[in-house]
Amino acid sequence: MHKRAASFASRLSSLLLLMLSLAVLPACDNGAAKNAGPGGNDDEDTPPVPVEVMTPFRGDVFAMYSGTASLETEEEALIVAKVGGEVEELLAEEGDRVGAGDVLARLDGDRLRLEMQRSLANLKKLEQEYNRNVELHEKGLVSAGAFEGIKYELDSLRAAYNLARLEYSYTEIRAPIEGIISERFIKIGNTISANDPAFRITDMEPLLGYLFVPEKEFRRLEPGQPAQVMVDAIPGEIFEASILRVSPVVDPETGTFKVTLAVTDAENRLKPGMFGRFQIVYERREDVLLIPRMAVLGDETEKTVFVLEDGTARRRAIEIGYSRGENIEVLSGLSGDESVITLGQTGLKDGAEVSVVSAEPPAG
Repeated sequence: MHKRAASFASRLSSLLLLMLSLAVLPACDNGAAKNAGPGGNDDEDTPPVPVEVMTPFRGDVFAMYSGTASLETEEEALIVAKVGGEVEELLAEEGDRVGAGDVLARLDGDRLRLEMQRSLANLKKLEQEYNRNVELHEKGLVSAGAFEGIKYELDSLRAAYNLARLEYSYTEIRAPIEGIISERFIKIGNTISANDPAFRITDMEPLLGYLFVPEKEFRRLEPGQPAQVMVDAIPGEIFEASILRVSPVVDPETGTFKVTLAVTDAENRLKPGMFGRFQIVYERREDVLLIPRMAVLGDETEKTVFVLEDGTARRRAIEIGYSRGENIEVLSGLSGDESVITLGQTGLKDGAEVSVVSAEPPAG
């Protein structure tokens, strides 16, 4: 029994080895046949590489500097009380637009008014005495020294009256500049002292952005150049701006110079403190040759593209300029009527066969 089983297993193993040998032999013959062709090379069987092409187009490009800055105001005033007293009346609230000289609040001025009236009464009394002494002095009945003393006292009372009148006027808290009330620090009934803050006024026009630009850009930026700004608080909106001032000096510690930009916002949607992304356009070129940026290969030392010539890909060295979005300017190397390979060119060799699967129209 055991002998028959062993004999059957031996025959089964031999059969499997024979079947495996028969399967391997045709494969070896096929490989030899392929290598036996002309030259022993199978490159002729490599299929063309599928690519997409596009004809260069013409458009405008520009060069710009980008930077970030918070929006600020050029004029802002912290208004403090010039005299102390109780707040009796509020005439302006946060968000109100006020003009220079407008009354914003009134303080209790009874004490200062009485002091002003007393100073005026003393002044009038001495003026009458002075007028009498003028006649007596002319007649020689009053000495020159006594007359000069009265005149000096009269000048002192006039100064005291003017000071009392000025302090009384300070019971009306006025706006020193035109702008928006951005903060109010006092309430009706508060007793405040001199130099206590009362209001903050912000002049919202124009809003400014201060950029600190690397010195290599110094010769490119000048007042009047256009710019744009975008803020996170109003996504998708672009606001116009322009360079207002360019500092004539470079900070030796940071290697930057200060550029001040004024933002145009007729609807007053922008607010001080918003974070802005600025783009300054310092050069514009019109009607230049453009190709998609993704068509360009190479490194910093050389830029190339592949163009389609009679079903093959030909490498072409080019010189590039400014970019516009996904497209880039071609300064030299292309005439404009070529079919530039825009997809599938990675890994291509000069002279490789290609097949066009999609030809895009010019993007201009």
